[in-house]
Amino acid sequence: MLKVVISWPLAPALVERIQAVSPEVNLRVLGVATNPGGPRGNFDQMQAQATDQQMAEGFAEADVILCPYGAVAKRVPDLRAIAPKVSWVQSIAAGADRMPQQLISEGVVFTTSSGVAAQPIAEFVLGHMLMFSKGWPAFFRTQQAHEWRAGKRPADLSGHTVGIVGMGHIGSEVARLAHAFDCRVLGIRRSFTSRGPDEIADEAVPPSEINYLMAESDFVVLAAPLTPQTRGIVGVKEIAAMKPTAYLINIARGGLVDEPALVAALKEGRIAGAGLDVFAVEPLPAESELWDMPNVIISPHSAGGSERSLERTIDIFCGNLRRYLAGEPLLNIVDPERGY
Repeated sequence: MLKVVISWPLAPALVERIQAVSPEVNLRVLGVATNPGGPRGNFDQMQAQATDQQMAEGFAEADVILCPYGAVAKRVPDLRAIAPKVSWVQSIAAGADRMPQQLISEGVVFTTSSGVAAQPIAEFVLGHMLMFSKGWPAFFRTQQAHEWRAGKRPADLSGHTVGIVGMGHIGSEVARLAHAFDCRVLGIRRSFTSRGPDEIADEAVPPSEINYLMAESDFVVLAAPLTPQTRGIVGVKEIAAMKPTAYLINIARGGLVDEPALVAALKEGRIAGAGLDVFAVEPLPAESELWDMPNVIISPHSAGGSERSLERTIDIFCGNLRRYLAGEPLLNIVDPERGY
């Protein structure tokens, strides 16, 4: 029997879908056995429903683990110490920045849920663009103060430029939605070597010319994976290249941005604002200046959360589980050379 351990509360129908893959699967769900209402919280909050003891006992016999790996890694820095038999880890998250290189080198396969959250995250990004262009943050503050006061004149999205750093599943979906609002789209992808036309973006931009994208864009959207090459990709020089009327939207990883440089630019009005779902330290410390900035929209690393994206994750896992049992290659395997 293949011992599969799930460290995430799932709705009963999703648990049944996994069990139905094969009678060879011995399935165990840690923490809250089932979650009929779907996820309620971010990865860290949901993973916390499984205690350290439950994780240690469950992982000890696991051949396969389904979990939000980044949240698990925060609590268990050495997975091998409590999961000596594990040979495959499927992460519920799309990111691979916390995947342990040592375990991968030992032959443990890590797969992600890359692509499943592209639609909800892209919609989240468009929500930020609409909120900023229409002045909703100011309207919310005047509502709380019971004041009938108009702010600056709302702007149309049409005709604005959206610069996307990272043209993978998420970035490509952001581009599609931005085009629906008649925006011009610039896109950076690791494989782009020169500026020119692209099938998805109006203009492809190589990573070496990121300052061109920053200077041209009214909305800069960060959708790249966090790797040694992308860490700090938006720093002092890149932020300085932005228009004073431009907004930065980060739904990728906090490590992509020099956060102190961003805070300084926001305080000094050198950029118009920021929509931030991810941060250098999470949860965002209570003393962070970002909390009280009127030109910042904060969310708790929740842009990709939806019941449908979780269902798509289980679809990927079930497909991979069939492949694993059949000895076939898995989907979304993390490449340690690329870092995702």
